[in-house]
Amino acid sequence: MAILNSIRKRGIFLILIIAMALFAFILSDVLTRGGGSSVENTIGTVNGVDIDRENFATLVENTQNSMGPNANTNQAMKLVWDRELRRILMEEQYEKLGLRAESDQVNQALSIYLANDPTFQDESGNYSELKMLEYAAQVKSNAATNPAAYEAWNNYIKNVANTVLENTYMGMLRGGLSSTIADGEQQYRFENDKVNMQYVYIPYTSIDDATIEVSEEEIAAYIKENPKTFEVEPQVDFQYVLIEETASQEDIDDARTEIMRLLENETDSSEVGGTTTILGFKDTENYADFVNANSDTPYTDRWYTKEQLPNAIKDTMFDLNQGDVYGPYQVDRTLNLSKLITKRQLPDSARVRHILIPVGLNPTDSIARTDEQAKKTADSLLTKLKANESRFASYVEEFSSDIGSIDNGGVYEWFEYTKMVPQFRDYSFEQSEGDIGIVRTNFGYHIIDVLGQKDFKDVVKIATITKEIEPSETTINEIFAKATNFEIEAASGDFGEQAKAQELDVRPVNKVGQLDASIPGIGNARTIVNWAFNEETNVGDISRFNVSQGYVIAQLTRRSPRGLQSVAESSAMVTPILRNKKKAAQIIANSSGSTLQEIAASQNVTVQTATAVTMAAPTMPGAGNEPKVVGAAFGTEPGQETGFIEGKTGVFKVRVTAINKAPDLENYASYANQLKTSVVQTLSTNVQKALKESADIEDNRAVFY
Repeated sequence: MAILNSIRKRGIFLILIIAMALFAFILSDVLTRGGGSSVENTIGTVNGVDIDRENFATLVENTQNSMGPNANTNQAMKLVWDRELRRILMEEQYEKLGLRAESDQVNQALSIYLANDPTFQDESGNYSELKMLEYAAQVKSNAATNPAAYEAWNNYIKNVANTVLENTYMGMLRGGLSSTIADGEQQYRFENDKVNMQYVYIPYTSIDDATIEVSEEEIAAYIKENPKTFEVEPQVDFQYVLIEETASQEDIDDARTEIMRLLENETDSSEVGGTTTILGFKDTENYADFVNANSDTPYTDRWYTKEQLPNAIKDTMFDLNQGDVYGPYQVDRTLNLSKLITKRQLPDSARVRHILIPVGLNPTDSIARTDEQAKKTADSLLTKLKANESRFASYVEEFSSDIGSIDNGGVYEWFEYTKMVPQFRDYSFEQSEGDIGIVRTNFGYHIIDVLGQKDFKDVVKIATITKEIEPSETTINEIFAKATNFEIEAASGDFGEQAKAQELDVRPVNKVGQLDASIPGIGNARTIVNWAFNEETNVGDISRFNVSQGYVIAQLTRRSPRGLQSVAESSAMVTPILRNKKKAAQIIANSSGSTLQEIAASQNVTVQTATAVTMAAPTMPGAGNEPKVVGAAFGTEPGQETGFIEGKTGVFKVRVTAINKAPDLENYASYANQLKTSVVQTLSTNVQKALKESADIEDNRAVFY
């Protein structure tokens, strides 16, 4: 009570203290955020333009969904980051040049992109701008009920406008990069002028590497002289042990007992008025429902060849009778029971053609169709095709939304059983050659014409109950104790010695980047990477992490900031370069004589001959590609000799015997066009690379991913 009275008396004082603390906290936050520009809301900044974190996260999520079930967040994040960089950098260029995508330019582009879509054609089959405007108005009016279609159409128009802008921009650049006739003549000379020569070639391998010493100081100096070659992003090295959370033999035995109970029938006496028999896996005919109710993996309705079955059963299932059960058998960390449903023969591969009428929004043409409309279109086309199959190719071009097969008349050449979605697969392999019909998949309605089937094989259909072999609570506790004990012991001793004492393998991981996600032996491990790059983590620190396999205890062994590679990292690349320079100096110093023959004799080599060598193909017999040597030869008059030349593979001295110039052409336009084409093919890539290299980019992705 005395304490409460004391607090009441000093209430005003305490309120002031709390208020001052809150103010200090807010002021500190504002200062660390630079007056409101917070990393918390910015994934990155490109030339002063912020990339909003929430919008970026939405794009990553949408991109990951579109990439399919096997895509991970890191892949999608990198893809979206590259897109956003490109968008901002290109928009900056458009703004500088005052480029705008005017409505008539967009409409002109739409008239090309939508020309073959019946939705936007008039009665004569020509593109109709009026039809396009009607469709846009319809999508807008239905925005409340079908917002996806409305958003997709708007995005489509934005993409078309961006394409117009980019084409205009690249066109302007192409206009400024035209190759001249002089450029064409030079290219012609590179390819057709030829030089004949005699030369002395003393390879660097003539001097033993062990006799040439390259110091760390020399390597460091070379790195500083060539910084761009050796620039590196921040990197860390760490080592770890993995203590897997695996089941004990006792756990495996218990799991085997549990799965065996599913085989036999059970009697249920809980119902009033008698008992009922619950059929086990051996006797049940509702095998799919039984598997789905009792297995850790759902029933898969498909056929298997012998090669497609697990090794544990592939030599057994084909010898069983229908209804027989094999098992339990172990595959990795699972126990399994497999029941033979039926046998037959199926082709190994099939060849079909199809027309896909999509349900919902079609991203290729931005047209939305209901299920009823898509089925009605498919039924109508099938009726017409049964009357005249020669129309199939034209219908593919006119109606199919499967871009991957349109150019091939809708044909999918010989494909294996596992390559297509189940409904498409089943029709292609289980129907007969020549059959044509409709199947529904997640993509829409397919009109499938079976063109061919070959290499029939024996197949089985099986139902498999799979049970994960999970460690018991006792086992889990023992593994946790082992991981905790190692973490404590390693923190107070030597990491490697403690691992050896506990018979654990130490796995080193080197040159890990700040945005790396996958770690060898672990898989996705962003938590470990983030810990290693955390400013509060010091070299030598140890930490334990929960991973899907169990526990990882990691130790940070090295951290290098953004900058140049270390001498140790660069040594493998730089040492041979510097060693060859020293060898060249030694070869030149030890060479004596004034003629090629005398120099060759002093180095115990012979004078060699090369004929018809061009600048475009600067290959020296016995030495390989030597552009520096060939270039020097073309710059020397016939009958004259070069000085010593330090080539890629050795030291050369050349006497030019003849330079045979190709005959003059009346016009070098074809060579100029050839150069222009090679530039144009890489223009977009090179422009993006140049813009990125010159941009001021702040990358905060590692804070969030």
